[in-house]
Amino acid sequence: MCGERRVTYDALAAMVTDAARALIAAGVEPGDRVAVWAPNSLEWIVAALGITTAGGVLVPVNTRFKGTEAAYVLARSNARVLFSVTGFLDTDYPALLASSGVPLPSLAHTVILAGDADNGAVAYDDFVSGGRSVSDAAVDARVAAIKPDDPSDVVFTSGTTGSPKGVVMTHAQTLRAYLDWCDWADLRTGDRYLIVNPFFHIFGYKAGCLASLMRGATIFPLAVFDPEVVCEIVEREAITVLPGAPTLYQSLLDHPGRGAHDISSLRLAVTGAADIPVELIRRVRQELPFERILTGYGLTEAGTVTGSRPDDNFEHIAATVGVPWPGFEVRTVIESGADAAIGEPGEVVVRGETVMRGYLDDAEATAASIDAGGWLHTGDLGTFDADGYLRIVGRIKDMFIVGGFNAYPAEIENLLLRHPRIAQAAVIGVPDARLGEVGMAFVVLTPGAPVEAAGIVEWARKEMANFKVPRFVEFLDVLPVNATGKVVKDELRARTAGKGAT
Repeated sequence: MCGERRVTYDALAAMVTDAARALIAAGVEPGDRVAVWAPNSLEWIVAALGITTAGGVLVPVNTRFKGTEAAYVLARSNARVLFSVTGFLDTDYPALLASSGVPLPSLAHTVILAGDADNGAVAYDDFVSGGRSVSDAAVDARVAAIKPDDPSDVVFTSGTTGSPKGVVMTHAQTLRAYLDWCDWADLRTGDRYLIVNPFFHIFGYKAGCLASLMRGATIFPLAVFDPEVVCEIVEREAITVLPGAPTLYQSLLDHPGRGAHDISSLRLAVTGAADIPVELIRRVRQELPFERILTGYGLTEAGTVTGSRPDDNFEHIAATVGVPWPGFEVRTVIESGADAAIGEPGEVVVRGETVMRGYLDDAEATAASIDAGGWLHTGDLGTFDADGYLRIVGRIKDMFIVGGFNAYPAEIENLLLRHPRIAQAAVIGVPDARLGEVGMAFVVLTPGAPVEAAGIVEWARKEMANFKVPRFVEFLDVLPVNATGKVVKDELRARTAGKGAT
């Protein structure tokens, strides 16, 4: 369901077949890459499924990208067709692409899913009309020719550091990973799933759209998150499943109009982050009607690899990302390659059937990420406890050294979130003449009386080891995040020019 539109599974299948016919008529061959640069909508789903039905490879494009960033993805993937929109949040995506000046010799067609089609683009209805001459048999032949090990999609990493890399996944890997996700989350036939997570990310597309299709749940796409709109849809449509980043649940809890809506239908919450406040999970459990709250750890290169258990307590859900899933081996390793001791940090490495085949046309980056033993090196730092629960304590590149002691931002951020006035926190290292580096915290406060930076530092001295205490605190209205809710620390580092003791 999308807005006022109600589409049955039969009707959806017919729409997908029409999209596949049009792509075949437009010259898309098996294995060709086709991009979708558009917000969450019924049209996005139809385009994506039409691509794979025609034997093509889906390339989702981040809706927060500007023209040059999107052009990089289209050029890198040699996309033959682009599905896009011209009116989302007053943004004309094809116009942004044109203004980038980046040549795209492989791009033969730009199809407008919503909005005005101009400058050589074609309206979706006209594009579909061009496929009417393609027979059912031709579409069926494309589907029959798809093999389990054929690529299904190329999802580009967020590019928070360096250029985005295209993660290649196969049909078999995708189906296996997200059938497992359905079982873990207890997604049920008849569930009503409000998908706030963006479709261009695996949380929205694979753990959202594909999971719903495999289980027979009803999809409700939401293009822009707004707590009042979410409450209205939950009440009107009896939504049962609402995954999202921790900030989604915080926004619902803080929304002054929540009590005016009946949201009692909500059953399943799924979230994930290294720094979920225990108090947030406690409030979600006590103040919202969810029967089940799950957290997990995943990445584009492998899908979800760890997850909480149904009977986990607040602390386990908030402070850990659960235990490894069946079918995955998960280790934390030190620089020598040996396993880190219990409670000691090491790089999280993962091995399993759904680890990516590699980065698109980038053997060097693939070799740097997947070692000879088949272990995917995630770049995340984690610790295992004696019960087998994994904690993510930061990124290797984010770790900083204070007077010889390793400081892990995610750990410090989690400690800062215990402060009664801190709603969000992000920590980076800045130069210090005596100690090498020290911590700097960027914090978002809850409403209330003014708070001094010095007061935050003094509070931290009582709550954590001295080397972990941030020496500098800057207050922000919001933290800079990418479309998947991850803090973009490079933007924070750019703010620190001249900061630090010298």
